[in-house]
Amino acid sequence: MRNLLLSVATVLMAGATVAAPAQSAQLPKGAAHNIVLVHGAFVDQTSWKPVADILTKKGYNVTLVENPLTSLAADVDATKQALAKQNGKTVLVGHSWGGVVITQAGDEPNVSALVYVSAFAPDVGESLASLAKSGPATEGAAAIHPDEKGNLYIDPKVFPSAVAADLPAEIAESLANHQLPLNHTAFEAPVDTAAWHDKPTFYVISTKDKVIAPEVQKIFANRMKAQTTEVAGSHASLVVHAKEVAAVIEKAALVK
Repeated sequence: MRNLLLSVATVLMAGATVAAPAQSAQLPKGAAHNIVLVHGAFVDQTSWKPVADILTKKGYNVTLVENPLTSLAADVDATKQALAKQNGKTVLVGHSWGGVVITQAGDEPNVSALVYVSAFAPDVGESLASLAKSGPATEGAAAIHPDEKGNLYIDPKVFPSAVAADLPAEIAESLANHQLPLNHTAFEAPVDTAAWHDKPTFYVISTKDKVIAPEVQKIFANRMKAQTTEVAGSHASLVVHAKEVAAVIEKAALVK
């Protein structure tokens, strides 16, 4: 496992765009062939690579959205551009801040299901800022601070334990020191669409999450009437528990 995580971290830190071409494997009849993965704040799209590799090998057409993290509108636009390129039914997946993005972007007609992974799930009129105030305070949320330009970061000293406690220390520390900032305007912007009202929805709860409290994740999942799966992972469970996360996405792909 350690060698696997080290190889994953090499990709994460490289920051390269990852294209995941569809393979020739046979998918279940009627399954959505397309998966669009939306990353959270402070990391880039390669955080999804372990999950993307699993799904690609099974025959899915996987797209990793590269969020600019400059505003909610910019990230939604990047996601909608990715959705527009899909041919047929598509499962839209978001991690952390990406949950806000897919909530707003997921009303596109080709989106057949939504999957939230340790993610914020706002309703109409709610922002990341308003959601962050709900539920118990967490170590990770308390460590988010703006720089002189208003860009938000997690304190690098807190990042490893708060965000990636189940990754090797050297990997978590490197990720902490190579964060991509989230602009404060994105943090404050409310959504005006909540696609989960009209789409089949799934939620992966990370029970050891120190960024979004597991109790809050359960509130989101219950409010959306999502099919829920729990994994004993940190906020970085999409890396450590990639198999379980990929399995939930496959379930979502089978929605009629």
